[in-house]
Amino acid sequence: MNAHDGVAAGTRAWVEQRVGGGCRVDGAERLRGGWTSEMRRLRVSGPGTPQWLVLRSFVKPFFVRAAKGLLTREADILRLLAETDVPVAAFKGVDATAAYCDHPSLLMSLLPGTVRLDEEEAGLRAELLARQLLAIHHVRVPAESRPRVYEAWTSPEHVRLPESTGRPEVWRRAVDIIRRDPPAYQPCFLHRDFHPGNVLFTGQGPDLEISGVVDWVETSWGPADLDVAHCSTNLALLYGAQEGMRFAERYLASGGTLTEDPAAHLYWRVLDALAFAPDAEMVAGPWQDLGRDDLTPALLTGRLEDYLDALLRRFDR
Repeated sequence: MNAHDGVAAGTRAWVEQRVGGGCRVDGAERLRGGWTSEMRRLRVSGPGTPQWLVLRSFVKPFFVRAAKGLLTREADILRLLAETDVPVAAFKGVDATAAYCDHPSLLMSLLPGTVRLDEEEAGLRAELLARQLLAIHHVRVPAESRPRVYEAWTSPEHVRLPESTGRPEVWRRAVDIIRRDPPAYQPCFLHRDFHPGNVLFTGQGPDLEISGVVDWVETSWGPADLDVAHCSTNLALLYGAQEGMRFAERYLASGGTLTEDPAAHLYWRVLDALAFAPDAEMVAGPWQDLGRDDLTPALLTGRLEDYLDALLRRFDR
């Protein structure tokens, strides 16, 4: 751990002011696996035991422009979830417009555990993911505190087919699915970006448990099917189409409720999956940083196509 590791003087001063009590940032280390933001673990020392905090900073121009809305939303959600059983970081401070920090930033506590993307115990982790997602959907939010209504992350006009595919009809049928109007749904509280890369685990085997859920900038109000769809797509990319297909079944077995209309369920699943087309490799970098060197762009694109094909075979009747 370096003394500052790129944390600018103004940012350090802001962190120290937020912590108070004469504390000082005396160590910083970049955390791996982020795509939208830079994450640093900070050691803050002063009277008593040192504190470990996390600083999330938006540095890419697109996310800097959107930072005010994204980071303000995440700060609000962390405060809201502090009163629930959902394992989230404790909110410490937000500078969404970079008034004090070198970049728009959110300060929060460091959660225990690690992101785990390896094949070992992947099925057991998926069971825990399903139960945790159900708990998120059960969060009760007063009408005045509800997050924004969900936003679709793609549209028929934005989907581009892979340059080389032996199954172009799969992509054409999938795009036709999302040309339809969105189905009616029963809304609930959504994480909106729930997947294995945003969940921390501790322990192994019978002691395996989720110790934290992170990245709440996209929190929304919408159909449970959409959250299930997003985790399913990520599982399909990480472990293959069949693991992606199983997640909805795991969610239902945990006590969750999804639409009973196969066409409506297919719409939400395909809407999420096509948001990765043709750039499934955009997740490859962060996942490779976390040890999944096998996840090449070609493999991810092939798995996405396999997953779409499996969805259409099961639900497009």
